Amino acid sequence: MMSLISKIPLAEWINEFVKWLTQFTGFFNGITTGIGAVVDLFQWFFDLLPQWLFIILIIGITYWATRKERKWTLLVFEFLGLLLIWNLGFWRDMTQTLTLVLTSSLIAIIIGIPLGILMAKSKTFETIMKPILDLMQTMPAFVYLIPAVAFFGIGMVPGVIASVIFAMPPTVRMTNLGIRQVPADLIEAADSYGSTSWQKLVKVQLPLAKSTLMAGVNQSMMLALSMVVIASMIGAMGLGTQVYFAVGRNDAGSGFTSGLAIVILAIILDRMTQAFNKKKH
Repeated sequence: MMSLISKIPLAEWINEFVKWLTQFTGFFNGITTGIGAVVDLFQWFFDLLPQWLFIILIIGITYWATRKERKWTLLVFEFLGLLLIWNLGFWRDMTQTLTLVLTSSLIAIIIGIPLGILMAKSKTFETIMKPILDLMQTMPAFVYLIPAVAFFGIGMVPGVIASVIFAMPPTVRMTNLGIRQVPADLIEAADSYGSTSWQKLVKVQLPLAKSTLMAGVNQSMMLALSMVVIASMIGAMGLGTQVYFAVGRNDAGSGFTSGLAIVILAIILDRMTQAFNKKKH
């Protein structure tokens, strides 16, 4: 029966679409230049800071964000963890990974929060976006590397693009959820005082949705970090490259130590974003 049904040339259609998009080299070169400038700015800042000053800065920010809770164990963990990364010789790789994660997270936030707001405001837009977000989050991450290389070449920029696509859905979803969970009576009260849609959004909905929104940002940041090893396959430098090389050499020691550095960085980023979420509560 199946032999009588002609195969849908879906792969050919997608290849033709990608080939058509590659004609717009000026557009993609502009994106590459813009993202590359952000990456270079982050990396320049991290290279400018001595290791000891970077460690003090991270501990100081964490202490300021958690001063009401006095999370001394987190501060000690950050100090010892960053010292270990420094001692193992992964400092430069760690800052490159941090650059990739922060750039990806920043772009995911800039694009994701407005999309989440539009989803909360429009049922039609939400219906359209939900399957797209499902596709973005469930598609194997390796698939994103193919168009990323086709449009942006190799290096940090395509790694950032692939990470953004994979990591953005939680920010969009949680922004939408947070705004929709704002109590209706508060919205009615804002309307009774003559608030405009912009005033309701900025002064009522976003502040009340902050906790949910920040949870989405935290998830996006963790997903971006999970992409570092995959992004290393297309030239994105960092700790993922060390893991990738260790796999190629069958070097369990190097793979474990570089993987441990990724775990330390992930815990620090996760706890810091959670601390900022709880700071005003």
